[in-house]
Amino acid sequence: MERFIRKLAKDYPDLKFSTANQFSWSPRTQEVLFIDKNNKSGRWSVLHELSHALLGHNSYMYDYDLIQLEIDAWEKARKIAPKYQEVIDEEHIQNCLDTYKDWLHQRSKCPVCECQGIQDQPTLYRCFNCHAIWHVTASRFCRPYRQLDKLKKIAYY
Repeated sequence: MERFIRKLAKDYPDLKFSTANQFSWSPRTQEVLFIDKNNKSGRWSVLHELSHALLGHNSYMYDYDLIQLEIDAWEKARKIAPKYQEVIDEEHIQNCLDTYKDWLHQRSKCPVCECQGIQDQPTLYRCFNCHAIWHVTASRFCRPYRQLDKLKKIAYY
């Protein structure tokens, strides 16, 4: 992994590469964070986080936007991987995307009737079925806690 990271740091001198306890991209520090494990999936994850940097991914407003950023980053990682003698396994990409889809599914499930709701604001969901409104955390790194805010009748026109 060390040689791989040195090559990336040489090719992208404006970015920092640092070991951490998870793979991520920090737009604030312009840093690609990675777990120091020398295997294919580790290198693929570094390329994915690097892709977030190269695409200028700084923030997102809605949960669906995050899913799109993840798809775009994997697409970019696929394109730059051959430069580093890597071919990213499609099943690996789908497994990673599935974790975000599962996260989104849990956040959007109504805590009252368990139907899927819709995100009205960055941390607010609303149920079409029972009209419950619930808040979710802004963090994508924690369990999808849902705090029921209030029950409210909503008129649909």
